[in-house]
Amino acid sequence: MSKKIHRRKKNKTRNNPLFFVGVGIALIGVMAVLLLVFGKKDSAGSQSASAGSSPSSSGSAIPAEVNYAAPELSLQNVNGETEALTDYLDQVVLVNNWATWCPPCKAEIPTLEAYYKAHKEQGFVIIGVEAGEPQSEVSQFVQGSVITYPIWIDPQNASLRAFGSSGLPNSFVIDRSGAVRLAWVGEITRDALEKYVTPLIMEN
Repeated sequence: MSKKIHRRKKNKTRNNPLFFVGVGIALIGVMAVLLLVFGKKDSAGSQSASAGSSPSSSGSAIPAEVNYAAPELSLQNVNGETEALTDYLDQVVLVNNWATWCPPCKAEIPTLEAYYKAHKEQGFVIIGVEAGEPQSEVSQFVQGSVITYPIWIDPQNASLRAFGSSGLPNSFVIDRSGAVRLAWVGEITRDALEKYVTPLIMEN
């Protein structure tokens, strides 16, 4: 008798609509938890991937607008001659800190070279400061590249310290009065150069 009552109770529970609603809600809850967990993992993976890539691979690197006196910086160029930033007063100078082993640094070289050629007659110069490699290696790299703008050798990373930026590549634009006006971290696009640097070149 007690077994029959127990079975009837089981059948009533299974046939009760609220039972299925409860099971459905429970399943939805489980699915939500799984989506949340795996969604977080995917998000973390995407962030890691983007951290390892160049910020400008999507053309999104834009400069910070600043205004402070350019640091004193004097280094040897690839020909062994000593040059200083003060040698380029009255010109708009883009200091590009880079390295031969840095993929985004190498990727932006053709863009920098093309922009330099287009604007050098207007009192614009790019100074590429190679961070950390010996002169022989840098000279060999430059000879096999399209670079015609000045390249300085910086084995002690003096330029990175002077400008207070360690990530490569980074760039700083100095106006004709000797003030740093733009600061970039990441690969630069031609559109960004035309948008932000060209107006400085056109200033009197």
